[in-house]
Amino acid sequence: MIDFELLRKIIDQHNSFILTTHVNPDADAIGSEIAMYYLLKRMNKKIAIINHNQTPYYLKFLDTENIIKKFNPAEHNKLFVEYEVIISLDLSTIDRIASLEETVRESKMVKVCIDHHDENCSFSDYAFCDSEYSSTAEIIFDFIKSENLFRIDKEIAIPIYAAVMTDTGSFVYEKTSPKTHRVAAELLEAGVVPRDIYKKIYEQVKYGRIKLLGKALSSISFNENKTIAWLTLKESDLQEADIDETDIDGFVNYTMKIDSVKIGMLFYELKDGFKVSYRSRGDIPVNKLASEFGGGGHLNAAGSKIVGKEMIDYIRVILNTAEKYLN
Repeated sequence: MIDFELLRKIIDQHNSFILTTHVNPDADAIGSEIAMYYLLKRMNKKIAIINHNQTPYYLKFLDTENIIKKFNPAEHNKLFVEYEVIISLDLSTIDRIASLEETVRESKMVKVCIDHHDENCSFSDYAFCDSEYSSTAEIIFDFIKSENLFRIDKEIAIPIYAAVMTDTGSFVYEKTSPKTHRVAAELLEAGVVPRDIYKKIYEQVKYGRIKLLGKALSSISFNENKTIAWLTLKESDLQEADIDETDIDGFVNYTMKIDSVKIGMLFYELKDGFKVSYRSRGDIPVNKLASEFGGGGHLNAAGSKIVGKEMIDYIRVILNTAEKYLN
């Protein structure tokens, strides 16, 4: 159970807040930041949102005021001295804020973590985390309701709905509960038009993304009995398509459309190593698989980044480890 009274007390006792989230932010990350921004703004607080990455182009409709800024040490380091509280949203390990990590570690600010992953936010002074939630934005929704902060209107409903919709896979993932649908219903009553949100996120993609998806799908490989499937992309593939990491979000899900596959993976190469996205069916804990390679996430969706290793040499190591989890 999240102690919303304590979270309210922290907010009431401070006047200035920095919000941040994980690298390559998705709709739950951006949506949670914008929802929390509006929440704090209505409580007459001073707020800045600073991320490692720029906001992906298909999520910029959530930030119509251009509030979110890409971290620039020369410009922003002073804020981590002047402001009182930093709230990390949709992340539970500090290394996932990348370029901000050292600044946040050294800061004397009160550190708050709001998240729905399984890790424990050990870097924070206060953790408001519960992996039973569908998304971080659903936690923010419950906070608003439980503390009777204000009426949910369209302005704050849109970023929350975008987050909930995407993190539930359009309401089909395991953490989609009856309560999640009740939350969605209330957001629709506040003025959200589901078709509009879906179209902006999923139906306005760059041509390069479609081209790269074709390359990824053509690379598909399987283990002997086709219970594990994986896709591979090289760094040069992303460069040729003129897209970045955020544009391959969701590619791994295509492996799980194959009826025999129980674990699906996407390997993609970076300048300093490579990343792996993991998916699974049922009770196969790919978050534990990811943790063996320095990552984490949810039971059926996780990721890890391996630095200083060649992807082509390491794929077999991860595949052999994945075989253990089939049992």
